Amino acid sequence: MTVKEKPGVPAYECFEFHPRTKAYVVLIPIINEGSRIIHELRRASAANISEYADITICDGGSEDGSTERQRLQSLKVNTLLIKCGPGKQGAQLRMGISWALERGYQGIITIDGNDKDSIEDVPRFIEKLKQGYDFVQGSRFVKGGKAVNTPLIRTLAVRLLHAPVISITAHYHFTDTTNAYRAFSSRYLQDQRVQPLRDIFMTYELLAYLSVRASQLGMNVCEIPVTRAYPTTGKLPTKISFFKGNTELLRILFKNLINAYSP
Repeated sequence: MTVKEKPGVPAYECFEFHPRTKAYVVLIPIINEGSRIIHELRRASAANISEYADITICDGGSEDGSTERQRLQSLKVNTLLIKCGPGKQGAQLRMGISWALERGYQGIITIDGNDKDSIEDVPRFIEKLKQGYDFVQGSRFVKGGKAVNTPLIRTLAVRLLHAPVISITAHYHFTDTTNAYRAFSSRYLQDQRVQPLRDIFMTYELLAYLSVRASQLGMNVCEIPVTRAYPTTGKLPTKISFFKGNTELLRILFKNLINAYSP
C-alpha cells in the first residue's frame, strides 16, 4: 500500500505483514545496511523481542537486498515502511512515528540498524515507559552500560561537546546524546508543544530536538544502560562523513541550543 505525502510526513510504501500485536513498537531506520541489519534482526529474534514489541523497518530506499520481504517476515518483522519522499533519517523517523501513532502504539523505541546496539535491551525501555517516563535515553556511559571499541574521537566528541550542549539545552544531565537508541511515549510525541511531524526535520535534527524537548516541558526523562559495540576491523558502520557530516551535526546542535526547532 502506498501512503500519500501529507503535511510533515513523506510519501511511503507500507507492507504490513501482521496487524498490531503489542502496545509498543521498535522503529529501525536503515538504508543499505546489508548483513548488519540481518544480523541485528537475528539477534532480536533470538532474544524474543517480538514478544515485547512489534518490529518495524523504516527504510530510506535500500538497494542491497536487505529488505527482501520474505526474509524480513522470517525474522519476525511486523511491518516494512519504505520512504518515497525526500529527506534522510529525520524523514524516515517522521514516517515511522506518523504510522505508529496512527496504529495506536503507546510508545516507540528507536534503534539504529547497523548492529552496534544491544537490541536485547528493548524490554528495559518498555519497562521505563510503563513506569511513566516520556523520554528514555540509552547510554553506554552510565553504570551498567558498555562502550566497546568506541573510537577515541567519538568518545571525546560525545563526552566533551555533544552531551554538555544537549544537557544545557535540555536542563537535564545526559551522557550519551548521539545514541539513537531511545524510547518515547506517545503522550510526548502527540503533545502540541512538541510537533515532531514537521518538514524541518530532514536529517539528524529530530533526534537532537526530541532529546531536549521532553525535559524542557517538565516531562519524565531518564537514561538507562545499554551496550554500543563498534567492530574491531573494517569500515566504521556510520552514515556521518568526517567533515561534512560532523559540520552538519554541529550546526544542528547549536540551532537546537537556541530552540530553533521548537514550534
